[in-house]
Amino acid sequence: MNLKDFSFDLPEELIAQTPLADRSASRLLTLNRKTGEIGHGIFRDIGERLRPGDLLLINNTKVMPARLFGEDARGRVVEILLLERRELDLWEILVKPGKWANEGDILNFGGKLSGEIIRIIQDGVRVIKFTYAGVFEEILDELGEMPLPPYITEKLDDPNRYQTVYAKEPGSAAAPTAGLHFTDALLSELANSGITIAQCTLHVGLGTFRPVRVENIEEHEMHSEFYIMPDETVAQINAAKDRGGRVICVGTTSMRTLESCADDTGQIRAQSGYTDIFIYPGYTFKAADGLITNFHLPESTLIMLVSAFSTRDHILAAYHAAIAERYRFFSFGDAMLMI
Repeated sequence: MNLKDFSFDLPEELIAQTPLADRSASRLLTLNRKTGEIGHGIFRDIGERLRPGDLLLINNTKVMPARLFGEDARGRVVEILLLERRELDLWEILVKPGKWANEGDILNFGGKLSGEIIRIIQDGVRVIKFTYAGVFEEILDELGEMPLPPYITEKLDDPNRYQTVYAKEPGSAAAPTAGLHFTDALLSELANSGITIAQCTLHVGLGTFRPVRVENIEEHEMHSEFYIMPDETVAQINAAKDRGGRVICVGTTSMRTLESCADDTGQIRAQSGYTDIFIYPGYTFKAADGLITNFHLPESTLIMLVSAFSTRDHILAAYHAAIAERYRFFSFGDAMLMI
């Protein structure tokens, strides 16, 4: 399957630069993933598309203020992005410029945090060991900035708008953006209507923005991300399945977590670990019945995933309809419900 099969032309002005004042005021495109039938609505009315007994699987990861600006020993400005915690004070990071961060180099951040580069992995990726006094998370909250995606060029006035209202497990370098449309009020309304809200965790890595560089997509090496599927959530999913409810994933991260924990019979196992599952057309879904997602970048692994959940032709038709109707795209953009 060729990379160009997942390409489309997107007018730059449709890339949402800022979130809406009201999270749930986003537009909602509905897609019957079997027939390709398309509908249009508002996200706050999503309950009209769901049924009592359904289950929404949300990703409760929390985005860290993972972008830090510091100096090297020569006083040159260095930017780092926290990618993954290896041990308590040992982190895998992305450094810009990478050539200024060699083994043994010391980087200083605001006089409250310093780190020694102890390993070079590749390109600008390094392993750093931090030294500080106090609580690391509190220092990070003070010094760090929210790591917005590269296609968002405007400053975010309220960093919490790049968090879901249910974010609680710190560890992501990017938000699970399908969840940004939910408000506490909307979640309560859905729960009161008989829809179960179940939680899993997948810490989103920057690999989610890494472009596919091979023409044959099957040769692409997927990034690995840490996930947790709790016992309570497994029980909720099984109960939903037993009563005939649908399991609807809020975002591709929840779907990747669910499918990573399912066996060939559709049974879910409580577990945690790292997943590098790559879902593209031809994949057989084991447990997911529906998906809430944003509109994704051309030629990305995410548009391949949604194409697998429907068909490539249905997805491209839906995207062309969204463009014609002037939907907002990407992280702060509008949403699509696939059932």
